[in-house]
Amino acid sequence: MKARLILALSLLIPTLASAQVSVGSLKTNHLVEPQGISPDAAPVLSWVLSSKEHGTMQTAYQVSVSVGGRTVWDSGKVESDNSAFVKYEGPLAPDTRYAWSVKVWDNHGKSSKKASGSWSTGLRLEDWKAQWIGKVGDFTPFRLRGTMKPAKAVRRATAYISAHGFYYAYINGTKVGEDLLTPGWTSYNKRLQYQAYDVTKLLKSGENLVEATLAPGWYSSGMGYGDPAKRYRYGDEMFLIMQVNVEYADGTEDVLVSDDSWEMSPCEVTFAGIYDGETIDHTVKESWQPVEAYLLPCDKLVPTVNEPVRKRMSLKPVAVITTPKGEKVLDFGQNLVGWEKVRLQGFPGDTVRVRHAEVLDQDGNFYTVNLRQAKTTSTYVLAGGAAEEFEPDMTFYGFRYIKVEGVKGELNPDDFEAVVISSGFEDIGHFACSNETINQLQSNIEWSFHDNFVDVPTDCPQRDERLGWTGDAQVFFRTASFLGSVDTFFSKWLADLYADQREDGGMPRIIPDVFPDSKGRLFATGWADACTIIPWNHYQAYGDLGILEQQYPSMKAWVENCIARTKDTGWLMKGDDHYGDWLFWSKDNDRDGQSAVTSKELIAQCFYANSLRILSESATLLGNRRDAEYYGNILEKVRKAYMDEYVTPNGLVSSNTQTAYILALKFRMIPSVMNGRATERLVANIKAYKDHMTTGFLGTPYICEVLTDNGRSDVAYKLLLQKTCPSWIYPVSMGATTIWERWDSMKKDGSIPDNGMNSFNHYSFGAVGDWLYRSAVGIRETSPGYKTILIQPHVGGGFEWMEASTVTPYGKVYAKWTAVNDDLRTLEVEVPVNTTADVILPAYASRVMRCDDRSVKGSQQPGGLVKYSIGSGTYRFTVE
Repeated sequence: MKARLILALSLLIPTLASAQVSVGSLKTNHLVEPQGISPDAAPVLSWVLSSKEHGTMQTAYQVSVSVGGRTVWDSGKVESDNSAFVKYEGPLAPDTRYAWSVKVWDNHGKSSKKASGSWSTGLRLEDWKAQWIGKVGDFTPFRLRGTMKPAKAVRRATAYISAHGFYYAYINGTKVGEDLLTPGWTSYNKRLQYQAYDVTKLLKSGENLVEATLAPGWYSSGMGYGDPAKRYRYGDEMFLIMQVNVEYADGTEDVLVSDDSWEMSPCEVTFAGIYDGETIDHTVKESWQPVEAYLLPCDKLVPTVNEPVRKRMSLKPVAVITTPKGEKVLDFGQNLVGWEKVRLQGFPGDTVRVRHAEVLDQDGNFYTVNLRQAKTTSTYVLAGGAAEEFEPDMTFYGFRYIKVEGVKGELNPDDFEAVVISSGFEDIGHFACSNETINQLQSNIEWSFHDNFVDVPTDCPQRDERLGWTGDAQVFFRTASFLGSVDTFFSKWLADLYADQREDGGMPRIIPDVFPDSKGRLFATGWADACTIIPWNHYQAYGDLGILEQQYPSMKAWVENCIARTKDTGWLMKGDDHYGDWLFWSKDNDRDGQSAVTSKELIAQCFYANSLRILSESATLLGNRRDAEYYGNILEKVRKAYMDEYVTPNGLVSSNTQTAYILALKFRMIPSVMNGRATERLVANIKAYKDHMTTGFLGTPYICEVLTDNGRSDVAYKLLLQKTCPSWIYPVSMGATTIWERWDSMKKDGSIPDNGMNSFNHYSFGAVGDWLYRSAVGIRETSPGYKTILIQPHVGGGFEWMEASTVTPYGKVYAKWTAVNDDLRTLEVEVPVNTTADVILPAYASRVMRCDDRSVKGSQQPGGLVKYSIGSGTYRFTVE
């Protein structure tokens, strides 16, 4: 009897434990245990709840923060469901480690165990004691070294490092941190990030050798397309600043710094540039000499707020090729961003060159025409003797193929690997379906996403450009935010956008701005509007009102500039050089007007109205009623002017293009009673082009969404599955492993247009991912940050199943549907704890949709739909 009771209790205990609410994924400022955050801004704390009970909500929390075991702030038990944006209200000091814990209570009367996290603060301006050291007027990479000698036993040591150029630092031969291409790319003239690293375990008693390698990087390689002699440099110097703050075991403190006692020497990296590549010479001998110290201010130094660049993976070659021209080529099977790592053996002075390409030409030869003036070459000089390894990590390339010159005999693929890099944010999104071609499209989207998110959102990663184009970033943001945790990535980039904005509100088309003296295209709508669209979409995706607070002055300055440039509430061009619907479909030798040209003025008016709406709604959220009303009134005038100028009573929109109708519907430029006619005209236009898109960068992201929202998912699926150019599947059929810049970057016969602008890795047209995840599978937020969720699948296209998931600030949301002949059969749903969701499904006249949780009941909705309101947990809906 006693044994049976013990057994019964042992079986019951795991059941009780599994039902208890738990807490995890603690973050500070949206990062896991960040180091060196600002000591002047209260950090935001967040956590994620887990529970197997349906409908679990947080009802209260308690946060405790301590320094060295001493409590510095305790929130007490706070009755609130807020688990994503709790602001620390205690004191802050620089160079201090804070430990924090959280306990929560739920609506089932249960509480969690405490979960713990930490953060550390960085430096204030007056805390910097180190000197800038380096050289001026010489862009050859070099090595620095010095010594640091702690006076006593070390309890904690933090290194604070930054540079003009790329740096990698080492203590006693061990690299400091895992970050790449540090300090990252910002608007260096106004903001230069420093990194903070815990180096306690790297420091030893006595003398420590501290070294650093510097290369030009984004700072002084020369950035910008066009004449290489005119590329923009932020300066002609390469400097390092490094400071190690030490807390000794007895509680005393010390500061160890870079200064004029350090030395400088040539290093094996004899050349490095963003566009042209890197040269590594193993025959170089060190030659140390005193280094100059420079009394520069530190007022531009700011903490790093985002995840730095990291190594994602390594790939081995999938094929060794000898081209018709006799070139020795390795194929890695995937267009990627990073560099090669090679093992070579030869005689002293032997030189090997590795060149990079995205594609082979029509005849199967190595193709680099589309790289324009970028040399993209690694050069390796051997010391001779044993096998030597080379890894050019002071630059990066966009490539699938490498051509190797200088290796005798056949290439051994075991001697080569591709190192893939990207910003180190977390992958949070997933999509898959029953159509393998669309799965490859999804893979292409993901690769172009990561390949072009190397500290800034670039247009392309391979040619003499690789710049932070604002228009590309804004059209892809929603896709990016579903797939990756890019909240801090964009918070940092938006700070640079604000920093580089002109005093009159004009917005550079590229951020960071490498054309600071240019007066052109500061008012290119669709590009400049990134300053309103991205903050707004960021708030919708992540729910952090702080991004609107941070960017509101920038948003307002842009809109005020637009207002000043209007006449009778219309858009006054004043010779502004707009991009329009960039790279729309156009017909060669177009003699009968088939090319889909949309009026730039019409596009400008639509984006002007959209920015007004965003600004007005943002003002409301921020409690600025006066601005909200003022910009809302102007919005109505702008929409009326649009109707008067561009829309006929029968619903014809000027230009009569797909993009014209898409923007009219997406940005609510026409009265809702006209939506049906506008949709009909859009569908008719698509049919006129034999079920093809004709849209460019500004129309393509919204086309499927607009069709679905207006009851024509069937047409959206036709566009998705269209096999011939222009379409999303056409590049896949041509063997693409990333998204192309143009619909026809490669012709059907394998020929490649030499048009001066042809990237095979360009994420903009991959913005269709947003429709796949949020419309086709049907996962959308109905309040910022997915606090409330809508799951409404749109079945079609002959798909047998489709699934998607993303990790919201509250946890994972997931949906998967199955269908037969475009008839929904099942839907599986996972709703994160501390959120609620509405599931909206078709109502069936002769069949019943049932949920495996019998307590869930549906309610009839207009349009033949049924809504099920559910709490957290997993559910399965089945058509019976």
